[in-house]
Amino acid sequence: MTLTPDIAAIALRADALRALHAGPQLLELPNAWDAATARVFAGAGFPALATTSGGVANALGYADHEDAPVAEMLAAATRITRSVEVPVTVDFEAGYRLAPAAIAQRLIVAGAAGMNLEDSDHHGPGALVDADAQAERLAAVKAAARAEGVDLVLNARVDTFINRAGTPEEQLSEGLRRARLYREAGADCIYPIILNDTEAIAEFVRAVGVVNLMVRRGGPISPARAAALGVRRITYATTLFREVITQLEAIATEIRAGRPQDVTR
Repeated sequence: MTLTPDIAAIALRADALRALHAGPQLLELPNAWDAATARVFAGAGFPALATTSGGVANALGYADHEDAPVAEMLAAATRITRSVEVPVTVDFEAGYRLAPAAIAQRLIVAGAAGMNLEDSDHHGPGALVDADAQAERLAAVKAAARAEGVDLVLNARVDTFINRAGTPEEQLSEGLRRARLYREAGADCIYPIILNDTEAIAEFVRAVGVVNLMVRRGGPISPARAAALGVRRITYATTLFREVITQLEAIATEIRAGRPQDVTR
């Protein structure tokens, strides 16, 4: 059965998500991987949520980096968006080789208020896709979403750092070039994933204004430090999923050893 999305409601969620990037507070988005975790985060009072492609894919039995079938990833995203009242931005990796119009249409049907799109090349010979081609693709996705009646919030991921594309200086130079191209193409936010050098982060903020930073609990960049650097949004990627799995592994080991954890703690 084909579901008919409530375009007006999704458009309002997208607008609300975009407005949260303007402050006055840093937008902190925990990354959910199923309906249960989404409800926990929404119940804690977060005004919006993100998904984690790594967490979702692993929960479905696949590896990250577009190993999972797109239909299963979209079904999981739909369950998450329907489980909460707050806007949800979906980690859509590199777009699963879908055309821009299909990306926009399928995310809107899934109830997404926004998306991540990255410039890693998961299916070709290079680590990164061509920057100009990616900028054109991002612009086309934005235009297609608007044509559907929803101005999806586009978080354009810059993968020069995670792919170690050259020397640290080259990673920064190329990352900034890509960031400017993607922002000019219509991206609402730029996401230089795993970047944690404070001077480089400040350069990204100066270059494009609206930056998403990946943080982790106890990591080198705290939410307060990110905000002080001018970052407008933080996410946790797969780190919360990994923390939960690590704790679950410890519980499983205790159970197997005949020493079950005290569930009242």
